[in-house]
Amino acid sequence: MQNPPTRTQVAIIGAGPAGLLLAHLLHRRGIDTVVLESRDRSYVERRQRAGILEQGTVDILRATGAGRRMDRQGLRHDGIELRFGGESHRIDFPSLTGGRSVMVYAQTEVVKDLIGLRLDEDQPILFEAEALEISGIDGDSPQVRYRRRGQEHTLACDVVAACDGFHGIGRRSLPGADTFERVYPFSWLGVLADVPPSCEELIYAHHPEGFALHSMRSPEVSRLYLQVSPDERLENWSDARIWDELANRFAVDGGWELGTGPITDKSITPMRSFVTEPMRHGRLFLAGDAAHIVPPTGAKGLNLAAADVTLLAAALLRWYRTGDEGGLDSYSADALRRVWRAEHFSYLMTSMLHAQPSRDPFELRLQLAQLHYTATSAAAATSLAENYVGLPLPGAEDIVE
Repeated sequence: MQNPPTRTQVAIIGAGPAGLLLAHLLHRRGIDTVVLESRDRSYVERRQRAGILEQGTVDILRATGAGRRMDRQGLRHDGIELRFGGESHRIDFPSLTGGRSVMVYAQTEVVKDLIGLRLDEDQPILFEAEALEISGIDGDSPQVRYRRRGQEHTLACDVVAACDGFHGIGRRSLPGADTFERVYPFSWLGVLADVPPSCEELIYAHHPEGFALHSMRSPEVSRLYLQVSPDERLENWSDARIWDELANRFAVDGGWELGTGPITDKSITPMRSFVTEPMRHGRLFLAGDAAHIVPPTGAKGLNLAAADVTLLAAALLRWYRTGDEGGLDSYSADALRRVWRAEHFSYLMTSMLHAQPSRDPFELRLQLAQLHYTATSAAAATSLAENYVGLPLPGAEDIVE
């Protein structure tokens, strides 16, 4: 693109799942958008994040033409396995939620699909475009000033949607916001390994030495996590130590073998919860990680982003078509109801499954009691399943033709 656009209806900052899905939904309904992304395309498409899609996220991607490769390559999962006390217990999603399930399909693949669709339709994504300032959000003509290829530009718009993550300019530009935060006393050591998964569905393991999770990215690639201390260093974890500790934490009575293979990626992720309220000021709207972060135990990060932008897209469509601002005015309150539900579920999963640094025996007994109740009570299992597969996606019927 030789000359970057100077005017659009909705300026979107951030080409992660939130920004790209919002742009896709609005473009399908005839609303002009420009996406600004500070990183290059290669970085964006390699950025490792979530890999579990709720039923509602699957449905919106499928209904809007963005789910074709997901349906070919994604792995439908009808449950998860809880392991504790040397035993294994399965939570069956369809029987508890009226047939709903989840899809294992990596965020990197969702991003690639949405970028491909946007470029195929000749819609603007400006990579390596760093947003420097958001102005005019109290009036009718906000602007985003950004730097690209050494030159500064200004993009005028009706609305700014900040989908640029926790460290982006969007959250910092929201005046008078309240923030709520919880930092957990542990982190996750995550690895990608070129080995077929040793399970058909995700395993959530509670162990006295710490939590472990067995997930996957494909039938050939496993994604695994270990609870570690928040100050842990990657150099302390050789591949052999990682595999030994994973096998220890996943062990069950009667035997179970963990497949091993070459580890291709290692990272340590801190565990935290964070919410910004409100998610809107004037013509500036926050979505996704720009507004909230959840610990990954509940698999909610990408799905909350999809819920935010589906709700925002429906509100913008209503405003552009009828002039009715009701959906825009209620966006923050409507989104935050779902956000806090997801925060609570993620907190419950995290506190139930992770070993406390204090190794308090009373806390351990409480965790085991909750796990046993979840594994043996239909009511408790239903609550977990309903939250895991996701509540109905707000605004989906209004934005999907």
